[in-house]
Amino acid sequence: MHYGAIKQFSIENGPGVRVSLFVSGCSHRCRGCFSEKTWDFEYGSPFTAETEDRILQMLAPDYIAGLTLLGGDPMEPDNQRALLPLLRRVKREAAKTVWVYSGYLYEDFLPDGRANCESTRAFLSLCDVLVDGPFVEAKKNLMLSFRGSENQRIIDLRETEKAGAVVELFLDIRV
Repeated sequence: MHYGAIKQFSIENGPGVRVSLFVSGCSHRCRGCFSEKTWDFEYGSPFTAETEDRILQMLAPDYIAGLTLLGGDPMEPDNQRALLPLLRRVKREAAKTVWVYSGYLYEDFLPDGRANCESTRAFLSLCDVLVDGPFVEAKKNLMLSFRGSENQRIIDLRETEKAGAVVELFLDIRV
C-alpha cells in the first residue's frame, strides 16, 4: 500500500486534534473529489513499518484524540489488509479513537458486500466511526461537519454492532 500524506495535527476529519493518514487507491473516482491524486494506488510513498511507527509516535500525546483514515479509500480491500496491523497497534498501544472515511456504504462490508474481504470484520471492529458513501458533488454542503455531501453518513460502529442496524451520529455544527 502507498499513502499520499500524513497530517499530524488535523481538526477537520473528526472531533478533536487527530492524526490523519491519507492512503492511496480509490476505485470510486467521485466527481469533485478534493484528493484526486490519491485515486492512484501507487501514488505517494510506500506504507512501511517505519511509517507505522511514526504514526504511533504522533498519536502519543494526550491532546491527540485519535487517528483518521481517509484518502483514497482505506476500505479498498487491499488497503484494509495493509492497515489492519496498524489498527491493532493503535488500539493496543495508543488507545485512541479511529475514524475511517470510505466511498463504500456500510452495507458493502456485510458478508455478501462488494467491499468485504477476509480483513473487513477485524478492521471495522477496531474502528469507532465510519463516514460512508461517495462524495456527490450535487449534494455538496459546506455546512456539514466531518463530511462533504449530504448523502454521507457518520456511523457509530460500536452502537451499530450492538443494534444490528446502522446507528448514525449527528454531529453537525451549523455556523
